Amino acid sequence: MVNRLAHSKSLYLRKHADNPIDWWSWSEDALETAKQENKPIFLSIGYSSCHWCTVMEGEAFSDEAIAEYMNANFLPIKVDREERPDIDSIYMQALQMMTGQGGWPLNIFLTPDDRVPFYGGTYFPLEPRYGRPGFLQVLQAIRRYYDTEKEKLHGFKQEIMGYMQQAAQIGAGEALSDDLLWRGLEVNTGAIATREYGPSFPMMPYAQLVLQGTRFEFESRYNLAEAATQRGLDLALGGIYDVVAGGFHRYTVDPTWTVPHFEKMLYDNGQILEYLANLWGAGVRETAFEEAIRGTIAWLQQEMRSPEGYFWAAQDADSFTTPDEAEPEEGAFYVWSYRELERRLTREGLEAIADRFDVSPEGNFEGKNVLQRRDRRGIDPTTRSALDELFAGRYGKKPAQIETFPPARDNQEAKTKSWPGRIPPVTDTKAIAAWNALAISGLSRAAAVFRERSYLELARQGADFILAHHWVDGRFHRLNYAGEADTLAQSEDYAFLIKALLDVQQASLSFDGDTEDVRLYLDKAIAVQAEFDELLWSVELGGYFNTTGDRPDAPIVRERSYTDNATPAANGVAIANLVRLALLADNLDYLDRAEAGLKAFSSIMHRSPSACPSLFAALDGYRHPTLVRTTRDRLGQLMSEYHPTAVFQEVADLPEGAIALVCEGLTCKSPAMSEEQLTEQLAKAEGRAV
Repeated sequence: MVNRLAHSKSLYLRKHADNPIDWWSWSEDALETAKQENKPIFLSIGYSSCHWCTVMEGEAFSDEAIAEYMNANFLPIKVDREERPDIDSIYMQALQMMTGQGGWPLNIFLTPDDRVPFYGGTYFPLEPRYGRPGFLQVLQAIRRYYDTEKEKLHGFKQEIMGYMQQAAQIGAGEALSDDLLWRGLEVNTGAIATREYGPSFPMMPYAQLVLQGTRFEFESRYNLAEAATQRGLDLALGGIYDVVAGGFHRYTVDPTWTVPHFEKMLYDNGQILEYLANLWGAGVRETAFEEAIRGTIAWLQQEMRSPEGYFWAAQDADSFTTPDEAEPEEGAFYVWSYRELERRLTREGLEAIADRFDVSPEGNFEGKNVLQRRDRRGIDPTTRSALDELFAGRYGKKPAQIETFPPARDNQEAKTKSWPGRIPPVTDTKAIAAWNALAISGLSRAAAVFRERSYLELARQGADFILAHHWVDGRFHRLNYAGEADTLAQSEDYAFLIKALLDVQQASLSFDGDTEDVRLYLDKAIAVQAEFDELLWSVELGGYFNTTGDRPDAPIVRERSYTDNATPAANGVAIANLVRLALLADNLDYLDRAEAGLKAFSSIMHRSPSACPSLFAALDGYRHPTLVRTTRDRLGQLMSEYHPTAVFQEVADLPEGAIALVCEGLTCKSPAMSEEQLTEQLAKAEGRAV
């Protein structure tokens, strides 16, 4: 018998529809029922491609004894963190306060009257193991505590709530100086330059800031250029990149970038595209970067793009090896036994693969092989032919024979559909506005750097879909399920989309010039910014709230996101957008708001610079705002280069003999009369070391 999650639009929630637990979704009805019945809320948060979420669903959440106790003593609620990042953020912060660590699945217990958390954890096993108690023991202990320790519970709740409210009230007023920028660059370079143990994450907001900082000369114990380049090499050469079919996995479980946690997330791939393109534009011309960009865009087109032009959210880490398996296996779609390599490849092909990649009979992952490159050499024709044979082993056809590969939308479809190759992992086909925007930005940047119009067309089609289908009754919505908008947009949706629209507009200039179609993207960015300002700007505190707070199931604390994680914080991106808009729209109100936003978070930038690299990227833009007005024939070359704080406009009426006008903030320089003068003026405006 299925529970009420069977009718959810969320793939993650539907994965729990067959659990004997009487799950609710996060809603006013669920919260009110918990209050009326005086049942503590058991809140479980995860996402569809989360491996340990899948494990817990098949173990503890499918156990009859646990379900019987849970249903009698708690109000169980499931939340898809990708639908409601505001709920996830609040309770992840609480879990980290309580335990010092976090992760997914996020399982936390709340009091029913006020939704304040009082106990939490991540993965709970069915039986005691891994040094963790069995889940039924946890439930019994929590219910006993709730019933018998009211005074302790009240005191703990007050303490946690005080911490959460204090975290939301950030002091302001610190100086926005160059010294602050240098400190932010130093600390955040250390975050990506010194990892020697543990898992390896892309950490793209950190890497993007470090790359921006490579143009400066300041006293540092790190070589920023080396750190930025090494992060690109780690990504493009590591096992985190799927060299067979393109696309980046979420992270590797080791410091050597060898064995990935195999899910592929749209948000990672969009950011990595932009980063590798920026490295190339900055003059770091590693062949592996271009190969990874082209491969990842091919993967987006073949496996992650809807017929309507938007991008799906994620692919699972786990997949079935046969239709008869009860549970999927982590990484099964991606790894190769040595025997299979011998069977599928010619002798020359196997020799080429063994020469270029870390493969062996014993393997590097549970007896099988993740294809990690041995060195920085490009892929030669023999190796490419061998990789195409492995692609055919996965998908049933070679890359040239596949335009698109249909998604497996759930486990049932994966197991019952006739696949020409391996059974693929499940693809979560919802569209998330913020994540689509990251992909659009990455495609736009790759288009400008590599002068590839087809990349720009993918970006424009994605942007056009969001603009046409994500507004309902005049309000921007975060999600799209099969063409139907759902769930009001949050600050990251606004911020990332505005950036994406500006990125599309800028990249389009280099191909089409300042046409009506191109100006449309700037006009739309201005309109979305106006909605963002009206609904989420904090007049009293500065910065943008995550949500409007006007709905009954809103979080208990209204946050203003400033902490970067796998994706950049909404406020960092939003403030950088304001500087760009001030230049492109010639409106200093945007610059005033950018300054107010930076001041709102200045104390956290001084106190905890490693928490907020995207705010430092915005500070860089605020201190080095650069506008270049030039003719269409020069736009393409300029935008293929790396100018992180510059925006460009096409003009036809330059002074006689001039090739460009460079404005540094509120001051315009004398007309540039030569390429050398333009280069010098642009470097000075951007604060470059020359």
